[in-house]
Amino acid sequence: MAGFELVSEHACFGGRQLFCSHESVEVALPMKFSVYLPPQAQAGAKLPAVLYLAGLTCSEETFPMKAGAQRIAAELGLVLVAPDTSPRGAKLKAEADSWDFGVGAGFYLDATQPPWSAYWRMESWLLRELLPLLVRELPVDSQRIGIFGHSMGGHGALTLALRHPGRFRTLSALAPICAPSRCPWGEKAFTGYLGADRTAWAGHDATELMAEQDVAPYPGGILIDQGLADKFLQEQLHPHLFEAACRAVGQPLTLRRHADYDHGYYFVSSFVEDHLRFHAQGLAGAHASPGLPQA
Repeated sequence: MAGFELVSEHACFGGRQLFCSHESVEVALPMKFSVYLPPQAQAGAKLPAVLYLAGLTCSEETFPMKAGAQRIAAELGLVLVAPDTSPRGAKLKAEADSWDFGVGAGFYLDATQPPWSAYWRMESWLLRELLPLLVRELPVDSQRIGIFGHSMGGHGALTLALRHPGRFRTLSALAPICAPSRCPWGEKAFTGYLGADRTAWAGHDATELMAEQDVAPYPGGILIDQGLADKFLQEQLHPHLFEAACRAVGQPLTLRRHADYDHGYYFVSSFVEDHLRFHAQGLAGAHASPGLPQA
């Protein structure tokens, strides 16, 4: 297809699962992404889309292969987009030494510190390059795009939605890193990407961004699911801090806490249908508000 290379294509629930790549100007490296086109795309109409951001150790293949989301997307007529989580192949010594839970993974921001600043421009790639490319080349309605994600990707979904008002109509997350300035993963990544000055971190911290809002940015509500058997809950995720920030500014939030569920894709696949239905309802019409599942 014009604008990107189709690496592979697979029939899936009457639609097509695409795995793609393109030469990114923003990142200055090839970048990969996946797109699920539901059967309704064959009619040629512009469809609502949901951008899914995956976590620290994932790629553009993780969500379409593990979450089981295509069956519901086919029913709802949703385009699903899952980008890779990070630049790859920069051949930086720092990249080789640091690809772990922290620096090396993309964190969905634009790095300001060398050597990362030359390539680690995930925010600009997603907002300035990938989404416009998809709207131009595929049957995606630019006015009906939602965003959600898991873990580091949940952090990305929350922060990108708050940093770019009006760009995403609906917002949700699964086990997100809610306060990266106050957890080891975030502290390591932010120090590497943004420098040691913690004042620069607030603009990429969902809890801090929400606390700065004058009015509720998503009056129709935000949905978050969190497993209570998640081994990262206490030290890394801190959903209670985001919950408190939402309460302080009057932002409707449904934060559902689930006994026995851990951090992995068994958890994601258990609740992804609720998230897709939440987004589909919110993206259904020009003035629709999403219905929040019960806590």
